[in-house]
Amino acid sequence: MVLQEAPTNFEIEQVGLAKGMVSAPAIAPLNPDGLKLAPAIAQIRAVVDRELVPKVRVIDQGEYPGEIMRQLGAAGAFQQAVSPEFGGMGVSLKGAVQSIETVSKECLATGFITWCQIACTWYLQNTHNPALKTQLLPQAARGAVFAGTGLSNPMKCFAGIEKIALKAKKVDGGYLINGQLPWVSNLGPGHYFGVAAQMQGEDTHMMAIVSDELDGVSLRRCGQFIALEGTGTFGCVFRNAFIPDQFVLAAPCEAYVNHIRPGFILTQVGMGLGLVAGCIELIKRYQRRLGHVNCFLEVQPEDLETELTGARQHTYGLAEELTQLKGDITPHLMKQIVQARLTAAEMSLKAANAAMLHAGARAYVQGSSEERRLREAYFVAIVTPAMKQLRKMLYTLEGR
Repeated sequence: MVLQEAPTNFEIEQVGLAKGMVSAPAIAPLNPDGLKLAPAIAQIRAVVDRELVPKVRVIDQGEYPGEIMRQLGAAGAFQQAVSPEFGGMGVSLKGAVQSIETVSKECLATGFITWCQIACTWYLQNTHNPALKTQLLPQAARGAVFAGTGLSNPMKCFAGIEKIALKAKKVDGGYLINGQLPWVSNLGPGHYFGVAAQMQGEDTHMMAIVSDELDGVSLRRCGQFIALEGTGTFGCVFRNAFIPDQFVLAAPCEAYVNHIRPGFILTQVGMGLGLVAGCIELIKRYQRRLGHVNCFLEVQPEDLETELTGARQHTYGLAEELTQLKGDITPHLMKQIVQARLTAAEMSLKAANAAMLHAGARAYVQGSSEERRLREAYFVAIVTPAMKQLRKMLYTLEGR
């Protein structure tokens, strides 16, 4: 496989901008919510405003935003949870959440595949496989190659919800994997994604990074979804697919999965935070024209802003705590992370529903922003771990 790619024009442009930053003001710019942005997040927002906003509708209709993803990568969107020695900006789960939040505020489809890319860098950052860390991780971090997660089924399996879909057999130099995954996102020819498989005849599992370029791995188109069509979602089929040892993340992988799961879940909160912020902006558009009657609605933008501020601050605090954690995660911290993810789903549904009601009949027109945000909110509630799985996890963590 070829793991090299020439720098994009945007990367070259960013180098030029960086050289001229000596005269830039020391105060970080403010986002629309009045919060100071780190320089990298400000650059991500610039890409979002310039490139993503004009294409939200066509992405919602099914166009994969490959060039936009490359520009987000060049701006640092995928580097936040990666250490500098592997091409990152420092291990910062808070920065990862903010990157996803910034993109999701305008387009959850692109926000979701931003999360997919970041989640895969998180896998690579935490593996003990030096080949993956030194060769693939830097390229995934800067967006030179794209990557998905592939862990929906394993996460459900390890939570006792469904059976594992893939089986693995150890052979000389690697593993043979068989089975199929119904949906994996941020995929396309040559993209990478993580998978977990049960070892043949054993109660243990292994986890690896794979690609459709490996013999025995193929991608299949899925049925049409009601939202997030532009996410590069495919079914993945494995027929005696040989996975070389240099692509293995962990074997056995039980301890490894326990280590990466908190970051996997917490970074998803960024999708909800961004969606809620976008819904608040939609609601405010109607304040002058319809405020005299919208004031009778139960949920007001000020209510959502208060909830968003609290959820954002709490999530950032959890991200910093998880980043600095030494040793195993405590049940108390894990419970807070799961609850933060559940809150993000609940807030997304509440905010999107409020946006529909504040807009009224205008929102009921096919293709309206409010209609899109409502469909996206249900994705936040359903994507693994879904609300029902999160509640099951809390039930278990509480020892019931």
